[in-house]
Amino acid sequence: MTVTVRRATADDRAVCLRYIAALTNQELRRGWASTYDALLDGVRGEVHVAVESEQVLGVATVSYNLAIRYAGEYCQLEERIVDPAARGKNAGGALVAAAVAAARERRCAEMGLYLVARTEGNRAFYEKYGFEFVGSEMRQTL
Repeated sequence: MTVTVRRATADDRAVCLRYIAALTNQELRRGWASTYDALLDGVRGEVHVAVESEQVLGVATVSYNLAIRYAGEYCQLEERIVDPAARGKNAGGALVAAAVAAARERRCAEMGLYLVARTEGNRAFYEKYGFEFVGSEMRQTL
């Protein structure tokens, strides 16, 4: 079978949220479903799913942000996870490629992603898709 990527739908919500919970090592949280639904309209972001034989194998979410320095939008890969049983089928790579293609089609100036300590090992994977390491990030929980 072949893995394909498509935009997620409301029918994919439950499986996508389970994947996000596994990615973040959290229980489903209040607000996740409404945030997922808000991404479906494509205004502020998108949800992509990797599918094989109608089974969702993985999910990637992106957000679209405005910045003066870009004179418009840039894209951020927010979450990406593939079912461990589907690894080796290029579902993760297909998700990244689809997200990049969607950002290009939207004419985003740049696409970024964050690597944290536990995902730093993914750097080489993302470099295969044209991402470059540019430095550190700082955050504050609000």
